[in-house]
Amino acid sequence: MKRSRELIISQILEVCLDGAIKTNIVYQTNLNFKRIDFYLEKLMDSGFIEAEEGKGIFYKTTDKGFRTLEKLKDIHSELSRI
Repeated sequence: MKRSRELIISQILEVCLDGAIKTNIVYQTNLNFKRIDFYLEKLMDSGFIEAEEGKGIFYKTTDKGFRTLEKLKDIHSELSRI
């Protein structure tokens, strides 16, 4: 079954709550590196996640991303009752 764009975004935001490297995001969301690059770029451009450099690039959900994730969870919860 194909996942919706909103579900994929919410999964990425969830994985990045405490920060994650790209490999962990790929494995936990079951996406390939090409697709994750697309989503990470869009989420960073929109201000939902930020990239921090250290021993590599570390992605973290921003406050805006956290608020959006909570809204997506609420919507998913409501729709699952139908």
